[in-house]
Amino acid sequence: MNDAIFMNERTYQTFNTHNRQFVFPLTALQWGQSLFEHAVLLNSNNYKHDKYGNIQGIIALGAADQIYANNKDPFEQLKTFSDGFNDWLFGFFGYELKNRLERLSSKNADHIKMPEMHFFRPVIVILQTFAGWQIGCLPGYGQLSDPGFVFRGICSHKDDKSSKDLMVKIKARVDKKRYLEQLQAIKKHIQQGDIYEMNYCVEFFADQAEVNPISVYDSLNRVSPTPFSAFYRLNDKYLMCASPERFLKKQGQKLISQPIKGTGARGKSPEEDERLKQGLFHDVKERSENVMIVDLVRNDLARTAEKGSVHVEELFGVYAFPQVHQMISTVVSKLDPKHHFVDAIKNAFPMGSMTGAPKIRAMELIDLYEDTRRGLYSGAVGYICPEKNFDFNVVIRSVQYNAKSRYLNYMVGGAITAASVPEKEYEECILKAQAMERALDAVMHR
Repeated sequence: MNDAIFMNERTYQTFNTHNRQFVFPLTALQWGQSLFEHAVLLNSNNYKHDKYGNIQGIIALGAADQIYANNKDPFEQLKTFSDGFNDWLFGFFGYELKNRLERLSSKNADHIKMPEMHFFRPVIVILQTFAGWQIGCLPGYGQLSDPGFVFRGICSHKDDKSSKDLMVKIKARVDKKRYLEQLQAIKKHIQQGDIYEMNYCVEFFADQAEVNPISVYDSLNRVSPTPFSAFYRLNDKYLMCASPERFLKKQGQKLISQPIKGTGARGKSPEEDERLKQGLFHDVKERSENVMIVDLVRNDLARTAEKGSVHVEELFGVYAFPQVHQMISTVVSKLDPKHHFVDAIKNAFPMGSMTGAPKIRAMELIDLYEDTRRGLYSGAVGYICPEKNFDFNVVIRSVQYNAKSRYLNYMVGGAITAASVPEKEYEECILKAQAMERALDAVMHR
């Protein structure tokens, strides 16, 4: 443990947890939930292949200040909120913000009811460092302003075992027959030149679910440890996320976007795994999907970039995750100083990997053919640090839960192009759903 230091109003202290027999981030969430209705965990799972990753793990507890999207431009709201603090901010952008950015609407049902946007400045922020866990507390909160008190509280916390996870009966909102019919209709739009590509998603849900969200997150993260894993509690609404995808990161004046388009199965042996990986890399359809979204991202970043600074650092990179191989490309730019950093987010949102191309028409058709409003799914969760750098994921491979209504869901989807084979697209959706299914099954059968 080091001496306390003071930065940006916060008192910070670092603590070593090597000799303690508990998982510190989960215990910190459990302890925080007993005191606060706002809690976030962002977890990189020590992913080794993200050259832009610079935070191993970060926890935010309690809302000292917060904003929700109101009748004004939510991105202007965020500018004002961010400019008001040299401090950590955490939050999310819901997919339905698209209706504020373009002349779009959403008529589908929304059972989770997450707000369109939420950001907060935490009472307590906890950073995972090589030296240990650095706890930073705001003044004015009594004993909770003392990092030592917070650390001791976390270390002595005992999980409430009386809360049992009950059975969750998952149902498909869209059966296979309807899925195949919808894909044929979407492909007609592509054949007619209406769009080039569209991301079509379907919902799996349980409407009488009663679960422990931290247990679900823990299970999901064990099944599928990913570099953009996230837990988000906002009052009685929860997100448990195992995302492999970065939406947008700012590092100095550099912006980095890493769209994923292209999914392949993992092999049962190293030899089969390598064969499947090479098969994905050389797959003409998957490359076509990927390059279309790369072009879209390049155009999005160009709107706030210094002239000539947009370029593709990596095209068609194939990376292994527990359930699947993913094709990831990296597009970068330099933010023009005349633009606020929030403008870069606004001009790139929603991310092209979850919409299609052309983006606006694809989003119109998404609302026409999908049966569920996406809400936070296809949105982004992340942080803004005191130096005004940020990092946001793409909310995919995620379970959402409304504890008040006991409604739980997860959504999966894929990019539809002229070359798409409906049966194979359906199989890809089922493959992507496996992580959530296995995580929920593990919680129910402990």
